Amino acid sequence: MISIRQRKGVKTTEVSEDYAAREANVKLENKLPSGCASRRLWKLLSFTVGGTVALCIGLLTSVYLATLHENDLWFSNIKEVEREISFRTECGLYYSYYKQMLQAPTLMQGFHGLIYDNKTESMRTINLLQRMNIYQEVFLSILYRVLPIQKYLEPVYFYIYTLFGLQAIYVTALYVTSWLLSGTWLSGLLAAFWYVTNRIDTTRVEFTIPLRENWALPFFAIQIAAITYFLRPNLQPLSERLTLLAIFISTFLFSLTWQFNQFMMLMQALVLFTLDSLDMLPAVKATWLYGIQMTGLLLVCILQFFNSMILGSLLISFNLSVLIARKLQKNLKTGSFLNRLGKLLLHLFAVLCLTLFLNSIIKKILNLKSDEHIFKFLKAKFGFGATRDFDANLYLCEEAFGLLPFNTFGRLSDTLLFYAYIFVLCITVIAALAVAFHNLSDSKSQQSTGQTGKCTIILKPETAYNLIHTILFGFLALSTMRMKYLWTSHMCVFASFGLCSPEIWELLLKSIHLYKPKRICIMRYSVPILILLYLCYKFWPGMMDELSELREFYDPDTVELMNWINSNTPRKAVFAGSMQLLAGVKLCTGRTLTNHPHYEDNSLRERTKAVYQIYAKRSPEDVHALLRSFGTDYVILEDSICYERRHQRGCRLRDLLDVANGHMMDGPGENDPDLKLAGHPRFCEEIKRNLPPYTAYFTRVFQNKTFHVYKLSRNK
Repeated sequence: MISIRQRKGVKTTEVSEDYAAREANVKLENKLPSGCASRRLWKLLSFTVGGTVALCIGLLTSVYLATLHENDLWFSNIKEVEREISFRTECGLYYSYYKQMLQAPTLMQGFHGLIYDNKTESMRTINLLQRMNIYQEVFLSILYRVLPIQKYLEPVYFYIYTLFGLQAIYVTALYVTSWLLSGTWLSGLLAAFWYVTNRIDTTRVEFTIPLRENWALPFFAIQIAAITYFLRPNLQPLSERLTLLAIFISTFLFSLTWQFNQFMMLMQALVLFTLDSLDMLPAVKATWLYGIQMTGLLLVCILQFFNSMILGSLLISFNLSVLIARKLQKNLKTGSFLNRLGKLLLHLFAVLCLTLFLNSIIKKILNLKSDEHIFKFLKAKFGFGATRDFDANLYLCEEAFGLLPFNTFGRLSDTLLFYAYIFVLCITVIAALAVAFHNLSDSKSQQSTGQTGKCTIILKPETAYNLIHTILFGFLALSTMRMKYLWTSHMCVFASFGLCSPEIWELLLKSIHLYKPKRICIMRYSVPILILLYLCYKFWPGMMDELSELREFYDPDTVELMNWINSNTPRKAVFAGSMQLLAGVKLCTGRTLTNHPHYEDNSLRERTKAVYQIYAKRSPEDVHALLRSFGTDYVILEDSICYERRHQRGCRLRDLLDVANGHMMDGPGENDPDLKLAGHPRFCEEIKRNLPPYTAYFTRVFQNKTFHVYKLSRNK
């Protein structure tokens, strides 16, 4: 439906405190500047240069992505309706609320319209601030009203520039995290270069600007950087308090801007649980982080008018279970290896059972069903029985929710990122296993800070955290392609840290009997510099070509449809159709919808399935009755759905509806034995023949190559 065509006629030394600095490395560093004052001056100079590079690389990335967006769509030259259509699917829905707030006569009326909304779902009044994560649109609309920029900057540019500005913060946070882990800002520079050269796999902001993850991931990156710093030992009390504040604010903003925050933070909580159980993290710091997660999420719950999906999240239940189990199971970290291993398994079992028990109790009390489609999807995805559930199959058949394609690793290998990542991962995993075994074997071990007893291998708590983080998010990305952006960006951080880390090179050189302090210094600086030179040589010409390639947005059929709706239908008309298209209808025309792409509500999912019967084998009487039950005045049929070829048989929308209705699927291929032939032809095909049974209920009022709009008769 939407296409892109060629334009016509347009040709420190270190900022971190070393955890356990080697005497040889200290001597090497002391040779550069002599005396305490000189060393301080050198560190200050390094910090200044590294910080300046971080800000510059972040801003350049932001400008680069914004330029790609402009060049791809010719955004500055196309009409307003075309700009809005370019915000596809749920992106258009979210942007419509920013537009709605700006069009409201006053801020109070704008808030009232969001809290008592009756245009997003027909015949229902819903609280959008409770249902959706749109506080960022509210905040931006207020800023645009207050700041004296209306004469110089259009609302849409204020919106998209804010998102691209967040990308600058995102890249800077990745840079800082790598710098903190390795002790040199060269590592951060390499992480940023890898992020940009692997842009296809690290971000999709330039073509899905309003997507919730593009708001949330920069705050998630800030949180990871703050946690990395917080886990350092021997922090000054003031530094520790300020870092906790940074963690809390970033956690809160991350939770406020993305509806899937609870699942990402559950992964984080599992990281903390693993490290705490293996004595690789101070228990006090783990408790602080558990508390911040719950506090941030509960504060978001209050702002979202006590959203039941948050209260019933697994994260709340898990964190409570961990804290309760820790109180009940005392002396968990004492005893012999086998004794401690048994206690650990018992602790794991207790936490798991308590989590499931608390979560089921909370959901029963709240009568919560908003997230059950996610668990149905996960159950079917991981092979716990086939399902005919329409919602679960809708996710299963989408490529974004499938396994990570194998060609992803080929692209990551072209930039040497994947090879470096595997190299660093193998070394750190071996070190982590050695430290964990030593911790569990040491009956007198106390809360570990990474360096334990007589263990010759050192693994800093912040390194251990980022190791388990990258492993768990790696499994998440491998199982669900849409989540790869959480993994690949951290992959840049982890790989660059390892190549610049003296500890990693020391472990490697000692294992092959080539250890010398000078060699560590040479390797940690020469390898990343060589990779940076390789990336510049191989990818700079391609990036310049990409920036010079000029295209434009081209979707005349959708533009024609939106213009027709604006000119020929009442303002209060109710439209039915696909979720993706209706989001654009809401944004471009302001008409009332029957359904929309924000799928985290049980009643909306049932309503969407009912509306989608227009693509099933149902009688005109049944379809008319279903649509009129939602107050529908017009229904939009799309040939791209009715005659879909993008998915294979069994995954086309019409196939999912047939199976859910107990009907046999079209075309050659097998059907389950209990499926039956439908008693009626497919509605979206048969209605175009203008037969009397159909014209009695539906009148065609608009048609082009892509869309057919029918007005519903009000007769019963």
